[in-house]
Amino acid sequence: MPTSPAFDSASDSALAFDSAYDELLAAWPHPTTTSVLPTPYGTTHLLHHGAEDAPPVLLLPGGGSTAGSWRTTAAALGATRRVHAVDLVGGPGRSRADGRPIRTAADLTAWLDAVLDGLGLTSAAFCGHSYGGWIALRYALAAPDRTDRLVLLDPTGCFAGFRPGYLLRALPTLLRPTAARTAGFLAWETGGADHDPRVRRLDTLAAELPRLRPVTGPRPTSTELTALRPPALVLLAEGSRTHDARRAAKRATALGLRTELVPGSTHHTLPAALPPHLLAALTGFLAP
Repeated sequence: MPTSPAFDSASDSALAFDSAYDELLAAWPHPTTTSVLPTPYGTTHLLHHGAEDAPPVLLLPGGGSTAGSWRTTAAALGATRRVHAVDLVGGPGRSRADGRPIRTAADLTAWLDAVLDGLGLTSAAFCGHSYGGWIALRYALAAPDRTDRLVLLDPTGCFAGFRPGYLLRALPTLLRPTAARTAGFLAWETGGADHDPRVRRLDTLAAELPRLRPVTGPRPTSTELTALRPPALVLLAEGSRTHDARRAAKRATALGLRTELVPGSTHHTLPAALPPHLLAALTGFLAP
């Protein structure tokens, strides 16, 4: 049965998305500031929280999500870190793909180099969720001298492949994305687990906005991962329907990475719904 659009026009979609973005931003810890940073690959929008002279951490959201999804993580990290949460260029949010096209993993590395340079940083810790985890891991492998520490939250394309059932469920949201289809897909994946309603609403509304196809690539090889230099923490959602979390954890652990399962969480409830003890583990791992 066809799903009717949630809006009558693209402008209605954009207005609803902007309103939801502002609502989520208003829930961020105080003070939170925003900025736009020109890079050769597009104008990058960031949210900032924490003392300006504290050690920096860059937060990269999953595909289809925004910097706003890191609200609870930013609140915890802001006590010891200067948080810079990034809207991915080409994804939903307030970054703009008005520069060179990002077509390869090397382009993503060059983009993050430009972000660090624009922030006046020689290096930073990185924390990525889902597709943002793949980007962060690729960056750590390509630019270890600029990566202080690395946290991966249920990363995709890093330690295990997608479940066929997840891809089958996701296919309608990719072929003909609508807010209603995305809402149904997120409801299926989260299965009643705690999911920040503001994040869910923003991710749902994002489905009807234009976006660029994300850069994809193979999983890092065991040789690459064994040579990973920055200290890394891998947190995998125990209830994730995206991939086999236990299989991914087994591989990450075998490669010498500190790995923990996140009980009661699914792929799309993260990063907003980290249990307190694992949020404490994350902040402790990233503590200066």
